[in-house]
Amino acid sequence: MPAILEWTHAVAAADLDDLGHANNISYLKWMQSAALAHSAAQGWPVEAYAVLGCGWVVRSHFIEYLSSALLGDKIVVRTWVADMKKVTSLRRFLILTTRDLNEVVLAKAETNWAFIDYATGVPKRVPQQISAAFEVAEGV
Repeated sequence: MPAILEWTHAVAAADLDDLGHANNISYLKWMQSAALAHSAAQGWPVEAYAVLGCGWVVRSHFIEYLSSALLGDKIVVRTWVADMKKVTSLRRFLILTTRDLNEVVLAKAETNWAFIDYATGVPKRVPQQISAAFEVAEGV
């Protein structure tokens, strides 16, 4: 069960904006995919949350774009849980590619998640079995 998960993706034409760079929405999609893959790797796929009747929803995103992702770039999204509180969790992301044998940081990001009851939409304390499944990697 990895504290840090690396999710990979090749930038496709559908990811691009009119300027030929990866669209801002593509970064959000990649972050979401990486977060879901990390949760599943920790034993909590989407289906497990559905059975439980509660799970995570986004409260906020922050993305700092540092360089552009281009068509054909092989990107790596590194993600980890930076904190786990009573009803929220902060997840961080580092989005990278390699060009000319150099690692290029495309973006740094974070998502603040709230744990809710699906039926009521009301925030709920994160169950111990979920918080125990995720190693907090604070200093990454």
